[in-house]
Amino acid sequence: MSMPHSSSSTSSGTKRKEIYKYQAPWPLYSMNWSVRPDKRFRLALGSFVEEYNNKVQIISLDEDTSEFTAKSTFDHPYPTTKIMWIPDSKGVYPDLLATSGDYLRIWRAGEPYTLFECVLNNNKNSDFCAPLTSFDWNEVDPNLIGTSSIDTTCTIWGLETGQVLGRVNEVSGHVKTQLIAHDKEVYDIAFSRAGGGRDMFASVGADGSVRMFDLRHLEHSTIIYEDPQHTPLLRLAWNKQDPNYLATIAMDACEVIILDVRVPCTPVARLNNHRACVNGIAWAPHSSCHICTAGDDHQALIWDIQQMPRAIEDPILAYTAAEGEVNQIQWGATQPDWIAICYNRHAEILRV
Repeated sequence: MSMPHSSSSTSSGTKRKEIYKYQAPWPLYSMNWSVRPDKRFRLALGSFVEEYNNKVQIISLDEDTSEFTAKSTFDHPYPTTKIMWIPDSKGVYPDLLATSGDYLRIWRAGEPYTLFECVLNNNKNSDFCAPLTSFDWNEVDPNLIGTSSIDTTCTIWGLETGQVLGRVNEVSGHVKTQLIAHDKEVYDIAFSRAGGGRDMFASVGADGSVRMFDLRHLEHSTIIYEDPQHTPLLRLAWNKQDPNYLATIAMDACEVIILDVRVPCTPVARLNNHRACVNGIAWAPHSSCHICTAGDDHQALIWDIQQMPRAIEDPILAYTAAEGEVNQIQWGATQPDWIAICYNRHAEILRV
């Protein structure tokens, strides 16, 4: 089954395309949907150039012309390992985005100029830098950001953002806690919506384990899963509607592993239709049983997992990006009908 390529009519009678494409000036890696209700089709893109000088670009879809246009482009040291907009679905915080690379940086979006707000660096006394592999911005408390690093640690930062609209004040941050999360490099971190959505998070790393933490009880962690061959786990993603479920992918693996925290260490499903390694996973923002995966086989696949624990044989939708390996996939939190992918120099949004 394939995603449709034709146009469809909206209620106003105008034609709306099913796919919108954007070509960036450089290869793309990181990407994130804006969450603000007044910025519907806005994405932040990060370049992947193997040198110090990289870029972040904010693009927006003009729904009248059906074209993406660049609204702001700014320099970034090294490629961004992740970009996230502040999870502010009501539009009450400053219009911030964060990037990870050598350090965590906070930016204030603007057109045409995006302002650098602050760099969050817990390594004050050393010339040595332990690059950040990923981070997550807490949806319940947007003053919390958690980062993961190759130095085996996760760090939880507290942000001070000045929430009064119109007040121009600097964003700053302080370390709330730093913990050794794994025996080797930590590759991803994600907050869970369980228990109020503020205090629980999980991480994956080069030791092949998924570990769960509670900010209120950091003296111990729970191992949810360990890869039998101790293959590094690169990504994890929590189900947006049912916090019992999370997905993870191992390095160079063609399958996605679905875990249930109530049944530790035993996958409840394996999604293995990809014909090359999986690079990205994204749960539906509005449904507990749909997940999207993307990989080096040029494919983006959407799965319905509601028949678990019975085997999930095939995806319900498949889209092939003919020109390249899909290295990023995002499902818009405020745009549940659209997913975004990027490959080579291209970003696309696809109506699902």
